[in-house]
Amino acid sequence: MVKNYSLKQLPKIAKEVLKYAEHNVLLFYGEMGVGKTTLIKEIVNQLGVTDNVSSPTFSLVNEYHTNQGEKVFHFDFYRIDHEEEAMDMGIEEYFYSDSLCLVEWPNKVENLLPLKSVTIIITTDQDQQRTIELKNNE
Repeated sequence: MVKNYSLKQLPKIAKEVLKYAEHNVLLFYGEMGVGKTTLIKEIVNQLGVTDNVSSPTFSLVNEYHTNQGEKVFHFDFYRIDHEEEAMDMGIEEYFYSDSLCLVEWPNKVENLLPLKSVTIIITTDQDQQRTIELKNNE
């Protein structure tokens, strides 16, 4: 699926993304400032998370809880230099749990990503019109 959207349409786009969440690992690709964290905030909001949602740039992972008691993990690998850093934090345990994993900057841990995941690519044009592309990976 490929769609153009504005920030006003964010709730609708988040619902579309959640339809693809059958593979619990969602990989968010896009340049700095394109809106990855903003979309993730809306996704977890729709899941009933009431925690303060922010990008875990320094902690690498934030854990949120839905109103159903389910865990959601939000990763930001922008600041890591080596995949071993993700291995040291036990990334595989997160990815192969039943919990939803939302991953910013997955290209930094490319060799550690599960085969079953969803790729989400967000781009903007010079008019700040956003385009989202979603693809199931098997």
